[in-house]
Order: sequence, then structure tokens, then C-alpha cells
Amino acid sequence: MQTRIARRFEELARQNRAALVIFVMAGDPDLATCLAILKALPKAGADVIELGMPFTDPMADGPAIQAAGLRALNAGTTLAKTLALAADFRKTDSTTPMVLMGYYNPVYVYGVEAFLRDAKAAGVDGLIVVDLPPEEDAELCLPALAAGLNFIRLATPTTDDARLPAVLAHTSGFVYYVSITGITGASGPELAKVASAVNRIKAHTSLPVAVGFGVKNAGSAAVIAAHADGVVVGSAIVEALRASLDRNGKATGKSVEAVAGLVAAIAKGVRMGAPGPV
Repeated sequence: MQTRIARRFEELARQNRAALVIFVMAGDPDLATCLAILKALPKAGADVIELGMPFTDPMADGPAIQAAGLRALNAGTTLAKTLALAADFRKTDSTTPMVLMGYYNPVYVYGVEAFLRDAKAAGVDGLIVVDLPPEEDAELCLPALAAGLNFIRLATPTTDDARLPAVLAHTSGFVYYVSITGITGASGPELAKVASAVNRIKAHTSLPVAVGFGVKNAGSAAVIAAHADGVVVGSAIVEALRASLDRNGKATGKSVEAVAGLVAAIAKGVRMGAPGPV
């Protein structure tokens, strides 16, 4: 299945550099500002966009992304509006891969068949649903693959060699390696262990491996980029946005640039860390 995600990683592999994957929460702090941020991301250096689906009870999200989700929900963001946001972005960008990331409950309530139909129509390329293990692939993973969407699975430091084949069985697009044991934004990755972890995963799959959780700046991004096919940044991005808001949590004239500026700085770090043998 040749999606925008596969094409982007193949293109970057030819350039001998890692992808920069940027997470933003849909509707944070409002839909209009979020759309402006999405449009600014590719120009700032983002290669793949992860669009968070706001949910009231996230399991793996740290304080920054939890707060972003609450801001989005308070602004009236729903899953239907998240899909509309993706469709609006796609009107002016036909090439940047977009992945929806979140939890199964909103998808289940929306209806799997309707969700996949509408996500595909909106120009979504892949899904990351963190609370659906491989044992539940029939719920969403297999229908998503049949609909032409990549289903991206997470591997962690505790995913051993016995578990990896099950995790990777129906994974497509790329593998998301969670570089820490814990929630998003809690700490920095153990950079010395990233290379061996990426190599261990690559022994089981030919898919690109992107590393996230705890990447905060250009320096850490450069180190990760030297050993992985992609660098994922989320909490640092939503925190930069939060810091730009007014005292009522509303967007200011600095909000879009606060995100775009940080992405541009991290993008330079990713491009410094050209991948090579590890």
C-alpha cells in the first residue's frame, strides 16, 4: 500500500535524512488557529503531521498534551470537527502526510465504518490508536488497512523480542518507538539506548522507525535523527503554543509563530543528524 506516508519516508531515505514528525492537538486553542498552525508546519520543516483527536480520558499523555486536549474540548472540538479540520488542511496541501492520533472511544462512538470513510475522504493517511493492542486488530486495524489507511503501532522499551512480531504484524507506514517508559513529556529519552532499540526493531521489520516521547529541542532531535528514520515531537510543540496564549487561554498574534519557530529550529537539528550506520 503506497500512501503519502510511505512516499515521504522513501523520499527522505533517498535524501539520507530522518523525517520530522510534528504532533498538534486538533482544535487547540481553537479550530481557526489550529488550521493556521497546520498550514504553517510544512513550511517550517515538518515532514509528517500527527493530529491529535481530543479525548477526556487519555492514558499515555502527559500534562502538556492533556491540557491541550482540554483546551480543544472546551473550544468545542469534536471528532467530526477534527476530520473537517483535516479536510480543510488538505484543500491547500496535497502532499504532507497526516496521521490521526488518539484513543478508540471517540472512534467507537462515531462508528468505525463511518470514521474510516470520513477520514479517508478528509485526506487522512494513517491512524495511531494507542489503546488498541494487536489482540484487538479486528476492531479497527484490519478495517483501516482495508480502507487504504496505514495503521501505525507503538513499540516501547518494554516491548521484547517475543512481543515485537505481534506488534508489527499489521503495522504499516512506520513504527513509532516510544523512547521512554512513561507518559509524554515526562523526561528526555535515554539517547544512548535509542540506537540499539532502533536496531532491535529493524531486525524484525523493514518499516521506518520514528522515535518520540521526550524530544524537546534541536540538540536531542539531532542525536535521535542520527539513529532513526524519524523524530517525533509533541509535548514541546503544544507547550510552546500554550506559552503564547493569553491569560484566558485564547490565541494571540504570537501563537502560530511560536509553534512554527520551534518547528523550524528542531527541523535544523534533524537535518544536522543525518542517519548512518549505528
